[in-house]
Amino acid sequence: MHLIGELSAVVATALFIFALYWMNDPKTARHGVVAGVSGMLVAVLATWIQPEIIHHTWVVGAIAAGFLVGVPLSRVPLTAVPQRTALSHAFGGLAAGLVGAAEYFLWLGQRSGGAVTVEMTHFRMSALAAEVILGFLTFTGSLMAAGKLQEVRWIPQRPVTYPGQNVVNIGVLAIAVALGVAVALHPGAPWAGQAFLAIAALALIFGVLLIIPIGGADMPTVISILNAYAGLSAVAMGFVLDSKLLVTAGALDGSSGLILSIIMCRAMNRSFTNVLFGAFGKAQPAIAAGEQKEWKQETVEGAAQLLEQARNVVIIPGYGMAVAQAQHKVRELYDALTKRGIDVKFAIHPVAGRMPGHMNVLLAEANIPYSALVEMDEINPEMPQTDVALVVGANDVVNPAARYAKNTPIYGMPIIDADKAKTVLAVKRSKNPGFAGIDNELYVQDNTWMLFGDAKAVLGDLVKQFAGAGIHG
Repeated sequence: MHLIGELSAVVATALFIFALYWMNDPKTARHGVVAGVSGMLVAVLATWIQPEIIHHTWVVGAIAAGFLVGVPLSRVPLTAVPQRTALSHAFGGLAAGLVGAAEYFLWLGQRSGGAVTVEMTHFRMSALAAEVILGFLTFTGSLMAAGKLQEVRWIPQRPVTYPGQNVVNIGVLAIAVALGVAVALHPGAPWAGQAFLAIAALALIFGVLLIIPIGGADMPTVISILNAYAGLSAVAMGFVLDSKLLVTAGALDGSSGLILSIIMCRAMNRSFTNVLFGAFGKAQPAIAAGEQKEWKQETVEGAAQLLEQARNVVIIPGYGMAVAQAQHKVRELYDALTKRGIDVKFAIHPVAGRMPGHMNVLLAEANIPYSALVEMDEINPEMPQTDVALVVGANDVVNPAARYAKNTPIYGMPIIDADKAKTVLAVKRSKNPGFAGIDNELYVQDNTWMLFGDAKAVLGDLVKQFAGAGIHG
């Protein structure tokens, strides 16, 4: 049975590796999902059949509870995928923290009863403390991130800052780590149990303190960093439980989350310390009140005429497209334009939306060809030659203020150069600022025309114009 478990662990690990590899390409992404699910199924069954597992009723009950929670969560709309992802991280962190706490107090109970089955070495105790700290801070941090993304009323959406905040945050973490070191050196001391509970409590508090000073503009990066933390907590749990499979699976999760975080930080011109500890405070408007220009509004008919006369069009999607569920109307417009010989491309910003790859997921759902999707660095050189840039619900990722407005939270973030196109059509529901909380200078430029309204409705009206109501190809 032990050999079967070892072989199953190798198979599961291989499936996890293939899952990550296949997820790199949209053409093989479905294979990646199947491989990941299959790997987890193999891992669960391989663990379940081990002879030391004797309480099968509890296992069945846990699996049933997982299905009861997981199935409804899998049916959330794509607009809610970012907060759904944050909740997954929260569950993973909570599981790691609870397993770590259970392992330690089980050992304490065995020790007091004189029936210790596993030696609590300094290394094992260190891994256990790391597991609890990482697990519980991931739990509360992810819940806070999900609440911000969901715009829960009692969770502030903007950064919450106060004097000495970084000192408090680092101090809480330092105390938790110091207590972890003390317990690792003296795991059986009379005070060790209380110290362990203090570690868990401080980790839970630190998770909240970690997220409240972070603004919405940085939330995609925060999600990927929390993913890395969840993976690292799984690695620590693997060392505690002596599970090679948990160590390798957690390492894959943690390293992929770390790499993604680095990519996102580069895309936003941020450092890890800037994102996690450099709270931006109250955002200032990008345009002073005295300099505010008028927003010029265009009709759907006029916008259709501009698109009809264009040789090339770049569509720039953002969170507004996700909220309106307008990706299918975007596809219909794409079809209408390409049928007329117009070259249409989609400019994808790495942090458009509320999580990494948010726009890619939505456009893939609408079966838009992947070849039409162009990354920011590749599309920007083409923007000055672009006849029409159609901005669909994007805001901060096309705001020219990012280039020079040092008092704004998006300063230094690379943007899609929509403002350099010959004509800009911007679909927007209202004049409210984006998630970063600042005005967008793109919308008051001389070459920008606004189309106010729900993105799905506006694009639907545009499609009708091309279908024959106002324009004939």
